[in-house]
Amino acid sequence: MLRTAAAELASVLTHLVRYPSGIGHRWPAVPVSERRPLVVLPGFADNASIFTELKAALDARRAGSVVSFGYSPLVGNVQTAAARLAEQVELLCEVSGAAKVGVVGHSLGGLIARYYVQRLGGHQRVETVATLATPHNGTLAAWLPSPLPLVRQLRPGSELMTELAEPAPGCTTEFVAFGGDGDQIVLPARNARLTHPDLRVRNVVVHGAGHLGIAAHRQVIDEICALFEPVDPVEVPMPRSA
Repeated sequence: MLRTAAAELASVLTHLVRYPSGIGHRWPAVPVSERRPLVVLPGFADNASIFTELKAALDARRAGSVVSFGYSPLVGNVQTAAARLAEQVELLCEVSGAAKVGVVGHSLGGLIARYYVQRLGGHQRVETVATLATPHNGTLAAWLPSPLPLVRQLRPGSELMTELAEPAPGCTTEFVAFGGDGDQIVLPARNARLTHPDLRVRNVVVHGAGHLGIAAHRQVIDEICALFEPVDPVEVPMPRSA
């Protein structure tokens, strides 16, 4: 427990240093036709700097363009943010020529991605969604007083949580939900698990990971890279002539 707390504190300090570089910054989309772009969504009041290690690892593996989607805490609610995400994905597909994209969302970003895919038909554009420390079942931390509807939506049993629990027939997107057992924001930590009878989900518990540290955790980065890195075509040997 002490080791997890120390690692999370180090992640917080590192992120505070990086945070200014991510304000107003979006990684540009590079036209690609043979690889699907990857859209990353930061959490509440955060920015693309949370994905610094992940982007470096993906770039090293030439996994294709990584594009960040930002939103304001004042956006109103998850539904509005998800609708804007839908518009951005359509534009990205038009610019890149790709028919499908991948999505990685940290914390609230993962919930926005899930709403887009599950409730707005985003499964037609998104093959895989990876969520990191996302409160799929809400978090007790959201019961703290807040004037923002976006925060109140994260309370267990909220209208948003009830809507996301509704049937989602025909949703073909694959979900991988990473949750850290040392998360102090998603309370209890098991609420980062995604369970829905109509969704294809793989839940991954990341031992020793906190809410921010999970985004830079080696296990998480390796698994996400495996999900989105390009697969080299298999060379089939030509038969020898007689």
